[in-house]
Amino acid sequence: MTTTPVMLLSRVPLHRWTALAVLTVCGFAAQPVSAQETLPGRVTNAAVMGAPARAATLEDPQERAALPEFKVIPAAKPEELTPAAVVDMAQFARWTRSHGDNGARRYSTLKQITRENVKSLEMAWTYHSKDIRTDVRAETGNLECTPIIVDGVMYGPTPGRAIVAGDAATGVERWRLQMERPARLRPQDEPAYRGLVYWPGDSQNAPRILFGCGDWIFAVDPKTGSSLPAFGDGGRAAIPTGAVADGAIFKHVYATTGKVGDAYGYDVRTGKMLWRFKSQSEEFPSTSGGNGWSGLSLDDHRGIAFLALGNPSPTMVGIDRPGDNLFSNCVVALDVMTGKRLWHFQTVAHDLWDLDVVAQPNLVTILREGRLVDAVTGLSKGGTLLLLDRVSGKPIFPFRLRRAPVSTLPGERTAPYQPDPEMPEQISPMEFNPADITDRTPEARDFVSKVAQFSNYGFYPPHAEGKPTLFIGSRGGAEWSGAAVDVPTGRLYVTSNRWVSKITVIGNDERGRDPKYPPSAGEKHYEVHCAACHGPTRTGLGLAPPLIALGGRLTDADVLALLATGRATMPPNTLLNADEKKELLDFLFRRNQPPARSAREGDREYGFDGFKFLVDHEGYPGIKPPWGLLNCFDLNTGKALWRVPLGELEELTKQGVPITGSQNLGGATVTAGGLVFVAGTQDERLRAFDADTGKELWYAKLPFAGTAAPAVYEVDGRQFVVITATGGGRVGGASGPGDAYVAFALKR
Repeated sequence: MTTTPVMLLSRVPLHRWTALAVLTVCGFAAQPVSAQETLPGRVTNAAVMGAPARAATLEDPQERAALPEFKVIPAAKPEELTPAAVVDMAQFARWTRSHGDNGARRYSTLKQITRENVKSLEMAWTYHSKDIRTDVRAETGNLECTPIIVDGVMYGPTPGRAIVAGDAATGVERWRLQMERPARLRPQDEPAYRGLVYWPGDSQNAPRILFGCGDWIFAVDPKTGSSLPAFGDGGRAAIPTGAVADGAIFKHVYATTGKVGDAYGYDVRTGKMLWRFKSQSEEFPSTSGGNGWSGLSLDDHRGIAFLALGNPSPTMVGIDRPGDNLFSNCVVALDVMTGKRLWHFQTVAHDLWDLDVVAQPNLVTILREGRLVDAVTGLSKGGTLLLLDRVSGKPIFPFRLRRAPVSTLPGERTAPYQPDPEMPEQISPMEFNPADITDRTPEARDFVSKVAQFSNYGFYPPHAEGKPTLFIGSRGGAEWSGAAVDVPTGRLYVTSNRWVSKITVIGNDERGRDPKYPPSAGEKHYEVHCAACHGPTRTGLGLAPPLIALGGRLTDADVLALLATGRATMPPNTLLNADEKKELLDFLFRRNQPPARSAREGDREYGFDGFKFLVDHEGYPGIKPPWGLLNCFDLNTGKALWRVPLGELEELTKQGVPITGSQNLGGATVTAGGLVFVAGTQDERLRAFDADTGKELWYAKLPFAGTAAPAVYEVDGRQFVVITATGGGRVGGASGPGDAYVAFALKR
């Protein structure tokens, strides 16, 4: 549908339309820029500021088609690349931050465990916290935190909202700090939900463990678990946008991100807030969202913090947030001492698909043009792998953008270009292709094919009201667990998922009935005669098309004709009389119905029906495997060295199906022994892979699914690998939610 400026004006309130005059630029900015400047290689809306009609015509498909198909942000010239700094390799023998080190590399120089002897690994100890919660959703009760180890003591959270310290050689608990339970639990209300960090102190200040919980940053004594009263307000410092990820420490500055936005610098000694970077920036007024749940990394040599910021809000619908929505979907570099922005690079502009820059950027050193240079990564749910110069933010490889389609949703304005990079190779494609539909069984293929037939898909497909949109993203590409870096070689090891999201955008007046009101007569007719094929929420079940927003496609006469004659697999309806058909039509066209579930004053015009996925009739992913992978990239060349399925669905392998990989959320860790350790899979295993070839060399069954990346450490000359095993969450596992940390070592 071609949408005219008049139609757009009629659907958008005046204050929203006026906001188009301040649409921001987005993409790569090597230096600080104002909202009026055009950035190199990135099409922006700055050129049309003050010209609403021009902004509206961008949604005309003919005008969009007239734009060049590709644009390229040029790579940094060889002489512009930042020479590599000397790296202190001693730090990689320790594990004092959940992501291994400040650079989020999850690399260990320990090599007692090797490719040759890894088969001799055995369980050294298991710690059970004995505080599994049954009062929360399974997704909330699991842990997504890798523990830290300091001087032979392991520190980590428990499912029961405690922080514990245990003997890292035996797993015996030393102390426990129980956190208060708020009246309403949110993910950020879990202590150390996605990490914690150790600071060794200085001549005047004691060592401390720092972690976020709720709206606070806490500092506790590593020896006793007691609060440090000199830090903030009795041992805690307020964080206005909520805490969730682990921070990083440079000199006396503790840098961290907020769950729903912004980044902060605190004095690690006193808890005083030193600076705040607003991801919903006054400098870029069309920003919306930019949540910081992914966390940050830190360059110890240069004092630069690198933020990973997520998608804008509201998710999936951008009518109320015009423009490119900086700093959402960005890697942002800040001066860690002042919080000043140095540069930013945006992947997806005006994100309509929940394609966060999803994990803490990894610091890497790579070989380019015969010399070592320092770079930083950015990982996306959409499968994009960014590789940027650490100081300038310029891409190491040319970053290609491709012309994207316009929206048919009234009031929506899509970004003209979206990422389509050639190098580095993508973690996975975002685009769903019908050629990838599952062929596991004829029945599965037929079921999924019918769903695809009634769905919307393609390259960054904008949502159409009432029609499912298919893409690989919300549970695809990289995940919050991020990647590991083999520091000497510049190889990146990243886990990924290939699940197809199935998202349906609907008008709020199309939402289901508020349950406090009884169903109408028409809804009762629908439940009896239509719901079996079109679904209880009118979004389709794969057997028939969705009936959301039916008024935009059919008239009363059209529907009455279909009821009389039938079509394809739909038989004619001879059971309803004329009055009952009128009642059914009133329900389908949303006339004279009880109030909808979210039909409240001030609600947005559109929303979506939740995070759903394309699955077959038995609940397996609707595309061909692999469904979960471990990927190895050579960042020196940008090429993938190998990809292997990660995770096994044993009920399928027993049927003779090759290993499919499974949904996984945990992340990998790499060691100097030539091994990649990874868990996070539905089959509840911890695995070791050959870092050079991807061959699986060893696995152990865990009591519950692993739910974070492994940590590697040494006590009294013995190397250990420890995994958080609390099951539940999005990965699940047959054993359900659990309460364990499990450590492995070589047989004595």
